[in-house]
Amino acid sequence: MHPAPSALRRAVAAATIALLATAVGCAPQPDDKASGSSSSSTGTTCAKGKLATQTSGKLTIATDEPAYEPWFKDDKPANGEGFESAVAYAVAKQLGYDKSAVVWQSVPFNKAFAPGVKTFDFDINQVSISAERKKAVDFSSGYYDVRQAVIALKGSKAAKATSVADLKGLKLGAQVGTTSLNYISDVVKPSQEAAAYSKNDQAISALKNGQVDAIVTDLPTAFYVTAAQVTNAKIVGQFENQGGTPEQFGLVLDKGSALTSCVSSAVDALRKDGTLAALEKQWLSDAVDAPVLK
Repeated sequence: MHPAPSALRRAVAAATIALLATAVGCAPQPDDKASGSSSSSTGTTCAKGKLATQTSGKLTIATDEPAYEPWFKDDKPANGEGFESAVAYAVAKQLGYDKSAVVWQSVPFNKAFAPGVKTFDFDINQVSISAERKKAVDFSSGYYDVRQAVIALKGSKAAKATSVADLKGLKLGAQVGTTSLNYISDVVKPSQEAAAYSKNDQAISALKNGQVDAIVTDLPTAFYVTAAQVTNAKIVGQFENQGGTPEQFGLVLDKGSALTSCVSSAVDALRKDGTLAALEKQWLSDAVDAPVLK
């Protein structure tokens, strides 16, 4: 005896539902964690104190050693004194990390923006933002607009320079990998090759010892060098910024870091509310106008 047509339809429908249920049960299901991270990427990626940092609950900040004034004070980045130390802690606070949650790490200047995975969340070390460096690392928004300056011993031929042309015949020096060294090669274009030093203090020693006629550093550092390190030296002058965009220091992050937008937003907020300007006035007040070399 065959089932009636209506009974047959009901049996087929029941079997179909059972098969679909089995299929759904065996199919790959959405990953709750993945879907959660997807929604959080738009809403809570920058949740204060809960960023995807190197160490959960901590913010690892790097800089070079020694840490020079006026950027840091007493070679102690963790004390919160000096412009960059103060900026670092202001950014940390903006991100939701208090001073006790900040861990400092020593990283050589050149290594900070070299290709490769980073061991820090961000580095702060007077690193100028450039298209070339952006190929290897990420940068935050600029936290300081900077100019480069020339330092020479008082009474020397270099100290009498009033123009870029007056520098061309001199032996100049700067720290390797810096914008300062780039200004020598790209702006001054001296007749003899510039001396490149792995550390800024080596360049300063070379100036003291007469191994170079003058050195180039950023302007605030130049004021500190002439006031505290080489008191028989003077600031010859500063260079004009090249191009329409001023040179800026930026915080360095790993290439493609999930923190880049969060850190940039923090820097932008500190610029907008006047914090950066106040810290600059507090720690870099000596970096006033110096003669411009044209």
